[in-house]
Amino acid sequence: MIAFDFGLRQIGVAVGNTLLGTTQTLPIIKAKDGIPNWRDVEELIREWGPQLLVVGDPLNMDGSESELARRARKFARRLNGRLGLEVTMVDERLSSFEAKTISRERGHRGDYNCDPVDSLAAQLILETWLAQAS
Repeated sequence: MIAFDFGLRQIGVAVGNTLLGTTQTLPIIKAKDGIPNWRDVEELIREWGPQLLVVGDPLNMDGSESELARRARKFARRLNGRLGLEVTMVDERLSSFEAKTISRERGHRGDYNCDPVDSLAAQLILETWLAQAS
């Protein structure tokens, strides 16, 4: 499976194996106003051959739908329509905060534009899905 941390300028990506319960980050996919280069996405799918795609659902802290959540869901529908793969949404509240915390603990200096943590956030989203699925 592949997980995506949707963003307007970049989309974090992670891959996982349900049998082994392992996850790893992959390179970020650049986006323009939330739209990736679909060839990059298709190449990723060809390379990894996932059966399931997981997209983080950036709900507000009170559980209500944010504008970014609406756009992430649109991205998920486009993934399904373009690739014909099952797509599931996973609540990702605090995943970016957690990714930044983990990165700081590993020595990140805080310049997330030069050294983004989006793929680490995607990995955390995937780990959340794995924990819920087991």
